[in-house]
Amino acid sequence: MHGASPNPELGRQIDAAGIGTNVHDIGQGEPVFLIHGSGPGVTAWANWRLTMPELAKRFRVIAPDMVGFGYTDRPAGIRYSMESWVNHALSVLDALGIEQTDLIGNSFGGALALALAIRAPQRVRRLVLMGSVGVPFQITPGLDAVWGYTPSLENMRHLLDVFAYDRNLVNDELARLRFQASVRPGFQEAFSSMFPAPRQRWVDAMASREEDIRRLPHPTLLIHGREDRVIPVATSQKLFELIPQARLHLFGLCGHWTQIEHAAAFARLVGDFLGQVDG
Repeated sequence: MHGASPNPELGRQIDAAGIGTNVHDIGQGEPVFLIHGSGPGVTAWANWRLTMPELAKRFRVIAPDMVGFGYTDRPAGIRYSMESWVNHALSVLDALGIEQTDLIGNSFGGALALALAIRAPQRVRRLVLMGSVGVPFQITPGLDAVWGYTPSLENMRHLLDVFAYDRNLVNDELARLRFQASVRPGFQEAFSSMFPAPRQRWVDAMASREEDIRRLPHPTLLIHGREDRVIPVATSQKLFELIPQARLHLFGLCGHWTQIEHAAAFARLVGDFLGQVDG
């Protein structure tokens, strides 16, 4: 995907309103903007490595590391919040000259996609929310463990057990890679500053107002793993009740990583939804 680049997590560097941003920008066609989740050591590539090449067969796929994550800048003194992340996402779109895009958000990225669609509805054509935050719920032990992660290989192995229904998909090699990612310079410092305990308040801070969600004009695809131990499936069911043009797809035998655990079916489902002209 990136020629001779020794590190596939590196895309290209762009300036998004003063924030040096690592962004993958591949394929041609209508733009699709992918927002990753908030796990330790996360990057856009780690979240979307199986999805990007499939969608890039039909669309222009844009997947940034959001500010504070991955290989994007961590500006001194920044206060990480939904507002700062929405501002950053819009700045990436502006820097790339994209007026309107399809938007896919995973988990934390779903809450961010929802907030962006509410704030700037004209910038979004279709919305895909996967294992999404964005409505109030009682924080799960799984999410508390993800946000409370302290770096060790054992802790990362435990998190992968929480994330995936089928542990065969997330072997010790992946645990080693994700652990190494989580201890790169600056990664853990930024991560630990984002969601300090007590962590219920960060779930609440990511929730959009019900009346705003009810007004969303976008066709929306909600995807969730039935066995998700990080974000309860009830959140997507609630969003389905609220969003007028919503459809809901649940995967059985699936945890929090639908796009990895059911990669081919996920890419087909999303590609077909985004490929529809209307309705």
